[in-house]
Amino acid sequence: MVAVLQNLINVAKSVIDTSRFRIPSRGKFSLEHRDPTDTAPFETSDGARKLLAKRVHQLVDLADRLYAQSRWSVLFIFQAMDGAGKDSAIKHVLRGLDPKATQVYSFKTPSQEELKHDFMWRCLKSLPERGRIGIFNRSYYEEVLVSRVHPKMIEQRQLPPCCVGPHIWRDRFEDIRAIERYLTRNGTVIRKIFLNVSKTEQRRRFLMRLHNPDKRWKFSLNDINERLRWKEYMAAYEEALHATTSAEAPWYVVPADNKWFTRLAVASIALETLESLNLKVPTLSHHDVRALNNARRRLRFKK
Repeated sequence: MVAVLQNLINVAKSVIDTSRFRIPSRGKFSLEHRDPTDTAPFETSDGARKLLAKRVHQLVDLADRLYAQSRWSVLFIFQAMDGAGKDSAIKHVLRGLDPKATQVYSFKTPSQEELKHDFMWRCLKSLPERGRIGIFNRSYYEEVLVSRVHPKMIEQRQLPPCCVGPHIWRDRFEDIRAIERYLTRNGTVIRKIFLNVSKTEQRRRFLMRLHNPDKRWKFSLNDINERLRWKEYMAAYEEALHATTSAEAPWYVVPADNKWFTRLAVASIALETLESLNLKVPTLSHHDVRALNNARRRLRFKK
């Protein structure tokens, strides 16, 4: 009993060092050196649920301040292989925030209308307003990931031949960096999170979906076909993350084999992001204060 209590105390005091998940804008980067099973500084999940609830409560308060101040907008982008837990992380960490201050968008296969526009169009028109948090479940990064593994998807956009050359991926990385730099210079704080699940854990989760009647709807036969291209996807992710991380819009590679830890790590990144903005409730002018005091007096003495 004493050991359990001590573990809960240690969990409550533990702080996740999110800097170790962050991809530096300079230097080498390899996904092979990022451990999907990493849970440091925690040894077990004991107490993780209560700690997550505490973190989410802090996020709610900061999101309210963000909305009240209405100067910054915040964008969290989630990318991952199928089964990594994007929906779960968003649901348990961010969907509990006030709906008026939060917008969640899931980007699936492009529609015919979306294919007739540039590859970033459908995401850019869904950017969060000032005072709000935008959450992208997948994003324009699909166009340098899935489209790279399946080149025929580029043909669906019917681009002019001069726009589809050997340097298309390098050009798209450059365009993404430019757009994200532009957004940050206009008050949008961008944090990008790649949930790093192992192939072994993905297989286990797929089997659980197949064995659970309530989860089978999540499974697609195409998931199996995409698993066969695992190495291609990892190569595409590695290059894309390395090419588009920056000091202003960094990528975080979050271990995703243990969902309880993934959620804590995502919550920590979100908290650090909002705390860095020094958010405060707007100060009322002397005139506004007088008007409120007058309203208070009227409410007290009139039925």
